[in-house]
Amino acid sequence: MKVAISYPPLGDGSRVPLLSQNRQFQWFRSPTYIYPMVPAYAATLMRKEGFSVFWDDAIAEGMSFDGWLARIRKKRPDVIAFETKTPVIKRHWAIINLLKSEAARSSWDLKTVLMGDHVTALPEESLRSSPVDFVIAGGDYDFQLHSLVKALATSSSGLAGLDSGIWFRSGGKYANSGNAVKRRDLDTLPFIDRDLTRWELYSLKNGNYKKKPGTYTMAGRDCWWGRCSFCSWTTMYPGRDFRSVSPERLLDEIGLLIARYGVREVFDDSGTFPACEWLESFCKGMIARGYNRDVSFGCNMRINALGKPELRLMAKAGFRFVLFGLESMNRATLAKLNKGLRPEQIARGFRMAKEAGLEPHVTAMIGYPWETKEDAEETIAFARDMFRKGYIDSLQATIVVPYPGTPLFEEARRNGWLTTEDWDRYDMSGSVWRSPLSDEDAMTLTRGLYKAALNPAFLARKVVGIRSVDDVRFLMNAGVKLLGHLSDFRHRPKRLRKDAAT
Repeated sequence: MKVAISYPPLGDGSRVPLLSQNRQFQWFRSPTYIYPMVPAYAATLMRKEGFSVFWDDAIAEGMSFDGWLARIRKKRPDVIAFETKTPVIKRHWAIINLLKSEAARSSWDLKTVLMGDHVTALPEESLRSSPVDFVIAGGDYDFQLHSLVKALATSSSGLAGLDSGIWFRSGGKYANSGNAVKRRDLDTLPFIDRDLTRWELYSLKNGNYKKKPGTYTMAGRDCWWGRCSFCSWTTMYPGRDFRSVSPERLLDEIGLLIARYGVREVFDDSGTFPACEWLESFCKGMIARGYNRDVSFGCNMRINALGKPELRLMAKAGFRFVLFGLESMNRATLAKLNKGLRPEQIARGFRMAKEAGLEPHVTAMIGYPWETKEDAEETIAFARDMFRKGYIDSLQATIVVPYPGTPLFEEARRNGWLTTEDWDRYDMSGSVWRSPLSDEDAMTLTRGLYKAALNPAFLARKVVGIRSVDDVRFLMNAGVKLLGHLSDFRHRPKRLRKDAAT
């Protein structure tokens, strides 16, 4: 059986969709490619089982839609799986419709699969709206896709032994393979086959890396806090079910990345990196094995999760880039989002991380339906002050999107805030709910967050702090990325788009 894990081109080529391994969806004008970790595990599991697996990321390869389609026609996989998100779900439906039509004309017995946070929230929607054969609900779609392919390959009738959370049509109705979700042990997963999954496609064009080539790991699924009301991945990975690999397993994987692939920087994309005893054991292992001299490390972390000793240990262990979710400086907003964070903790957390020798990165959002322009400007002023004082090194700004399946979406629907449920518009091209801010305000304020970095004191410190060619390249790349983000959030009139996929 031939299986393709596929990322077909979704636009006109002028923008890159941040689709996989991304809790929010954006179109970037500056090419950025993030390693799809869970699908990469799926590909590895199936290859180890003896299936023929084709890693088909035409987005990262820069292919045209016609080029991708010609390649799929030639490969003729038996199963093709797409990871999808809310703003591109309709495009994936159109692609599946096209493929199934072609398959019907050419005696091609093609099975199609959708997986990801949107279809986890609304599994029956895709079965109603497209000819897709299977929808995987849940975040362990590496285990689940492996189970599905095994069932298709070995069952002469029916789908015996199918894992839980897989939806399909049965007798004119929609059936779910089981309501009881297994708690799968992540230590049973093999190391990702990075040759099969073409790790090099994601090793250079990624703003998280100062030293290149870089790559991703994923120690946990997904965030041990797991309560933020806006996060689309909480639909797949509730915080109460957080799991991680052992520190020793991640250390072994890092050793392999250094020895076999010459990786110089690793970013672990767990929603929040494991803390407490796990973190201490991992850091001490990095130091004992000498990996802290060979590779820089980055991760997502909560601002109020660690004290000075833990932050200093992380820096000693080779951690460099640490991403913190700020979201807003408004106390009421932080409470509504269930961040478990108070404004007075934020500056102190950034300062401690910076004093420990780390490079804090901040995420913030604009366009909450309860925030005024003045509230948003308070967050911008705070970011500007953090850059001026040198407490943060970089920032990511986005427009708030209430994704289906999240508590924020349900609150918005309940309160009548939503202005549309046309999923195409959930792509940060404007607001999708009633807000004191106009679309133009939201775009201008988001650009204002990015411009907070254009602070003379901050820029001077960066120039003076240059110590290597890596530093020079990183700063130049950051400048290009900043210009790209300012373009990403430039307000322009709505127009009909001719997308290759549709």
